[in-house]
Amino acid sequence: MPEMPEVEGLVQFLREHTAGRAVAAVEVGAISALKTFSPAPTALVRRVVRDVTRHGKWLDIATVAGAAAPEADDGELHLVFHLAKAGWLRWYDEVPKTTVKPGRSPIALRVRLDDGAGFDLTEAGTRKRLAVHVVADPQDVPQVATLGVEPADLTLEGLRGLLAARNQQIKGLLRDQSVIAGIGNAYSDEILHAARMSPFALTKTFDDDASARLHAAIGEVLTAAVAEAAGRPAAELKDAKRRGMRVHGRTGLPCPVCGDTVREVSFADSALQYCPTCQTGGKPLADRRMSKLLK
Repeated sequence: MPEMPEVEGLVQFLREHTAGRAVAAVEVGAISALKTFSPAPTALVRRVVRDVTRHGKWLDIATVAGAAAPEADDGELHLVFHLAKAGWLRWYDEVPKTTVKPGRSPIALRVRLDDGAGFDLTEAGTRKRLAVHVVADPQDVPQVATLGVEPADLTLEGLRGLLAARNQQIKGLLRDQSVIAGIGNAYSDEILHAARMSPFALTKTFDDDASARLHAAIGEVLTAAVAEAAGRPAAELKDAKRRGMRVHGRTGLPCPVCGDTVREVSFADSALQYCPTCQTGGKPLADRRMSKLLK
């Protein structure tokens, strides 16, 4: 799943390539991806892209009425979308001439611009979770309105307050979008490795030193990842993310810090990775799913 650094990379790329361009056409390939129906996606046609921004893992393309659409009102209209677990954005310098046919391809939405460029929102697999909203205000999207603090705005005191608010596993707190916006499964693994913390550590056990280490790790990991994503074309962002991982997605490989073998804990639809030496005092964490298989 694209997380805050990759989404920020997409924001920078789209801002550079779409700002000032008018929307020439919008084609829907998957009705299930549309979460709003009024205004319709076609209401974006002939409007001009004013800016591209981000809210957590949500991308926001803001459009305004242009000279080509004098009948449009003066307010903004936003294309707000979440790529979910298996979604991605495919950019074209020249969009294919073929028309998108609903249900015939992975394409959920195609946007054509007036210079011939544009992009597809695609989603692989059978579990369709990609979400597209067309709204006058991004705060009209419930998942955007309820987002927590952006990592860049999270102070040490603010983090201490979040840790003390309720007792839960730190991995879960880092992934909770209503608490901290933009961190998902991959970067929470990386942050906890950098902070030398067990993903199952309970938040109310954190003392001042642990809180400070976690705060520093959040800043260091995400700042480095955003820098790695900056300026890259959309097609390169996934590979750049994988190359930057120290533990996530590296089960069975040596930890780059201590050389111990990276371990995994599996859940129903996800898994976490960690280094026992760096994070859990050398003790492997119980993997409930694997334990059941071995019985």
